[in-house]
Parts: sequence; structure tokens; C-alpha cells
Amino acid sequence: MRPICFAMTDTPTPFPLPTHNPELISFLETRRSNLAKSMAAPGPDAGTRDKILEIAARVPDHRKLAPWRFVVFEGDARSSFGQHISTAFIAANPTAPADRAIFEGARLTRAPLVVAVISSPVDCPRGTPKWEQELSAGAVCFNMCLAAQSHGFGAQWLTEWYAFDDSVNAALKLSEGQRVAGYIYIGTATAGSLPRTRPVLENVTEYYGKS
Repeated sequence: MRPICFAMTDTPTPFPLPTHNPELISFLETRRSNLAKSMAAPGPDAGTRDKILEIAARVPDHRKLAPWRFVVFEGDARSSFGQHISTAFIAANPTAPADRAIFEGARLTRAPLVVAVISSPVDCPRGTPKWEQELSAGAVCFNMCLAAQSHGFGAQWLTEWYAFDDSVNAALKLSEGQRVAGYIYIGTATAGSLPRTRPVLENVTEYYGKS
């Protein structure tokens, strides 16, 4: 199991107790993803990007295993990696039009910053289930979206077909047991998000012991 290190002061100061935060409640009540295809430059600068990643990593993580990692795509790295996506698409769709292969190879260029969150569960001597570790990676994806939007950027959590393609994942150097939890697209939103239908709460909620 790879070593995991967390920065910690010698005498940590407790965080403040939770308080009522109407502004945060309003943000969460109206939160929606921003479409990657509607994003533009600029993206976060290096300092803001790192802060977004730092916040993203602040998720429930049983036994502090950090069972995830980040692959960051910026600048030319987006189109460079896109060549792997294009090649994989052509291999799976040899009769597809050339312009479709070009489109697939340009997917990561839709936003100035794309972060692949890699679910990387580890063998835990104390038995932390793989499922819990994978859930932690999912929490990282959503937390990254919240962090980006809190900094004034649009964000969308996507997988799409290339997240499940073996050759694309080989280019990411995924080892056995690792999977892409999501590609997080981050950039300047150029269009607002519209409300969408949400589940009826009573249809997805039950109260144990009540009939």
C-alpha cells in the first residue's frame, strides 16, 4: 500500500462549530452543473486551481487512505491527450466520418481546465471496503465541482465513453483496480443553467419504523 501523508500541525486548532449559513444554503439549493460545451477561457490560475484541488480532497475518507488521485489537463496537454481519445474512437468506429474523430479528439478542449479523478482503492490492513473507497472518489468529484463554482467558475462532472475505454485508460497509466471516477471540466461559464426536474422527496425517502 502506498504511503499516505497528510499535513497536520503539532497542536491542531479545532474548526468552528457549524452555524446557520443562508448564503451557502441558497447556493446548494440552486446548484446546477454548467455545460462543458458552453465554457470558455479563462480558467483558474495556478493558485486557484491548486486551491480547488485542495478543497476537492476534503471528503469523507475512512482511515485516511486517500483512495484517489488527480490527472490535470491544461493548455496543449488537453489536445495531446485528445489524440489518444481520437485513436480509440477510430479503432472502435473505423467507418465513422473523419470529422467525428476530430470532434472526439477535441473533447478536452471544451474547457481550459480538465481534471481526471482516478478512483484508486488500496488494500487496507484494517478492512476498509473497496466500495467505501470508491464512494470517497465520487465525493471528490462533486466537491471539486462545488469548489470550482464557489470560485466563480463553471464546472461539470462527466465520464462519457472514453472514461471506460481500455486504451484511453492505459494512456492515463491506470493500474489494476483503478478507474476513472470522472472528468471534471472547469472554465468560465458563458451560459446560465436552467432548472431541471428533481425527484419527489416522498418517492425516495422512507422513515424507518413508520408506516
